[in-house]
Amino acid sequence: MLRKNVLTVAVIALVGVVLAAAILWTGRGTEGAHSDSLEAPADYPRGPHGGRLLSDGDLKLEITIYELGVPPRFRVYPFDADLKPIDPREVPLAIELHRLGGRIDRIAFAPDEDYLLGDGVVEEPHSFDVKVAAERSGKPYRWEYSQIEGKVRLGPDALESAGITLLTAGPREMVETLELPGEIQPDATRVARVVPRVQGVVLEALKQQGDRVRRGDLMAVISSRELADAKSTYLAASQHREFARVALEREESLWKKKITAEQDYLAAQRAFQESALQKELAAQKLSSLGLDAPSIEGISSAPRDSLPRYEIKAPLSGTVTERSVTVGEAVSADEDIFVIADLSSVWVNVTVYAKDVSAVREGQEATVRSADLGREARGRITYVGPLVGETTRAATARLVLPNSDGEWRPGLFVSVVLVREAATVEIAVAAEAIQSFRDWQVVFVRYGDWFEGRPLELGRSDGEWVEVLSGLSAGEQYAAANSFAVKAEIGKLGATHDH
Repeated sequence: MLRKNVLTVAVIALVGVVLAAAILWTGRGTEGAHSDSLEAPADYPRGPHGGRLLSDGDLKLEITIYELGVPPRFRVYPFDADLKPIDPREVPLAIELHRLGGRIDRIAFAPDEDYLLGDGVVEEPHSFDVKVAAERSGKPYRWEYSQIEGKVRLGPDALESAGITLLTAGPREMVETLELPGEIQPDATRVARVVPRVQGVVLEALKQQGDRVRRGDLMAVISSRELADAKSTYLAASQHREFARVALEREESLWKKKITAEQDYLAAQRAFQESALQKELAAQKLSSLGLDAPSIEGISSAPRDSLPRYEIKAPLSGTVTERSVTVGEAVSADEDIFVIADLSSVWVNVTVYAKDVSAVREGQEATVRSADLGREARGRITYVGPLVGETTRAATARLVLPNSDGEWRPGLFVSVVLVREAATVEIAVAAEAIQSFRDWQVVFVRYGDWFEGRPLELGRSDGEWVEVLSGLSAGEQYAAANSFAVKAEIGKLGATHDH
C-alpha cells in the first residue's frame, strides 16, 4: 500500500512539473508580441518572444509588434547565430512598410532595454510588404517578407458574380435628421359636425359612414313640431303683412282723395310696417334653423303636410366620417348626427419630445413616412405648440399634407423626419459599405484586384452616408453594395492577426 501511494505522488509531481514548464514556455513566447490568430500559426521561424525570426549568417532579428495596452510599435530583438542576445546598440536598423496604394511607412529604431524600439505607431491594418535594413560591424543585412491581414484578391468576374459595386470616397453633403412619431388627423378647419338644430324624429337617413358628399347634398329628413310651429308663425306673419299692405294701399288712396283723415293713413302705414317686421323676424328664425332663402319663400306654396319636414344638407364637401342616427330615432337640436371631413388635405400631428423642441420650428421641411403604406410625402411644419405636456413631456407640432388620393387616412401612425442640420464633409462613405471586422469598423478599399479592410474613425451619419474622420483618403475606391461578400472571402482565407 505504501509503495502505491509513493507511486501516485510521483506521478502527480511529474504532471505538475510538465504543466509548469508549459506555462513558463507559453509566457516567454508572448512576452514581446501580441498574437491573436484565428488559424494555425504562420509557417515561418519564430523567435523566443513569439515573433518572426529573420536569419542571415551571424545575425538574427526577431520582429515583433507589441500592442498589449499600448499603440502597436515594432520591437526587434537582435541575436547572434546561436540565438544569444546582442546589445541592440550594435545593430542600426530601419524598416519600410509598403502598403497598398503606394504608401510607404518608414520606421527608425533606437535601443531600449534588450530590443530596438520603432519610433512610430504601426497603423492598422498590419498588412504590408516589409523591407528590413540592418547593419552589424559594418556589414549590411537585408530581408523582405509580406504580412497579409484582412486582404483578398478579387477579379472583375468575381465582383460581378457577387454583385459587388464600387464607389469613390469623397466629399458629401451630410444631412443630420431627427425622426419623430406622428399621427394622421383630419384638418380641423375642414371638419363639420352636422346637428339638426331642431328637435324631431328621423324620417330618412340617406348617407352612410364613408360616403362622399358635396356641399348641399341631402343627408337626412326629420319631422319636427318645432319647425312646423316656426313655419306656421311665418305663414301667419306673411298673411298679416299682406292684409296690412292691402289696407295701407286703400287708406293711402282714400287719403289722397280727401275722403279719410291723414291720421287713418298713418295708422295703416304703421300697421304695415309692424307686420313686415313680424314676417322678417319669423324668416330669421327659420334661417337660424338652417332653411335657406328659397326654402323660406316656398313655404307659402308648399303642401301643409310638409310643414314639419326638415331637410338636413351637407354644409361642405367631403367624406362622412361618423354617423350616429337611425330612422325613427328622436334627436335633440344640438346632437351630432353626422361628421363630415374634407380629407383632400390632412394634418400630421407630431410628438416633439422636450429634448428635441429646440430643433423644430415653423416652416421647417419634413418628410412623412408610413411603413404600413410603403410611401412618403413632403411638407412643412405649420405650427409648433408653445406648451410641453406635464405627463407626456412633449409638445405638439403640425404639418399639412396634401391628400388628393385619400391614402393618408386619419388614425394612421407615421414617422416624421426633420432636417436638423446640413453640412458638407470632406470624406464620406456609403453606410452599406461599412462592415465589422475584428474590433473595427472597416470599408474594403480596392487597389487593382486587391481588397483590404481599412479601419475607420467614423463621424456623423444621415442613414445613407457616414462621415470618415480618419483612415481613408478622398479618391480611394471601396466596395459598397454587397461588401459583405468581400468580408466572406477574407473569412475563407482565415482572419489572421498574427504578430
